[in-house]
Amino acid sequence: MMKTVLNWSSGKDAALAYNMLLKQTQYQVTHLLTTISSEQDRIVMHGVRERLLDVQAERMGLPVKKIMLPASPDDAIYKRLMLDSLSTLKDEGVVASAFGDIFLEDLKNYREEQLATIGMQAVFPLWKKDTRSLIATLEDEGIEAMTVCVNENYLGKEFLGRKIDRRFLNDLPDDVDPCGENGEFHTFVYNASYFNAPIPIVQKEGVYKKYPSPDGDNKWDTGFYFLDIDVAG
Repeated sequence: MMKTVLNWSSGKDAALAYNMLLKQTQYQVTHLLTTISSEQDRIVMHGVRERLLDVQAERMGLPVKKIMLPASPDDAIYKRLMLDSLSTLKDEGVVASAFGDIFLEDLKNYREEQLATIGMQAVFPLWKKDTRSLIATLEDEGIEAMTVCVNENYLGKEFLGRKIDRRFLNDLPDDVDPCGENGEFHTFVYNASYFNAPIPIVQKEGVYKKYPSPDGDNKWDTGFYFLDIDVAG
């Protein structure tokens, strides 16, 4: 089996990708890889506390390699930190890197090109899967996730803290991808069949943050609602 690192965002797509990898014999996931904001001690984009990531990794019985990103890193810094981390894993025998991407071609091509520079293979277990069907699979496989971030251009803050299931799917506006593949929302997984126990979650306050677009690209000039969560107890 090929030793594989799973790019782990703490959310449902990565969880689904891992679930699929567990059912085949070609790849053996040996590590999780996650980008963390060194300024906030939170997972990049999802805004989830670093300690929640640690609990997920413990529940899965896997080591997690963290890439600590500075505030507003440029592409060159991001590439260097990512490739340095992957090269270290390659020295330990890891030869493939798995992602939860579903249909964004540019992103897939970018990942493949970057990994090729260090001789690693990119793996996409969810590639071209129907996103509506993936939500049904998520629920049927016992993977429990909740929304922790929503893009205000697509969803209101009332969608924060929602469990991802068929009911959630039916409540989504028509212009929102069922898996949020275009960045409409992000999630946190608190239980799965491969967790040794569920993670008890306490919901705290909601936070609104506005992010100006880089280089005047209005597509990303938007606001996000984040739900602060923590381990209960």
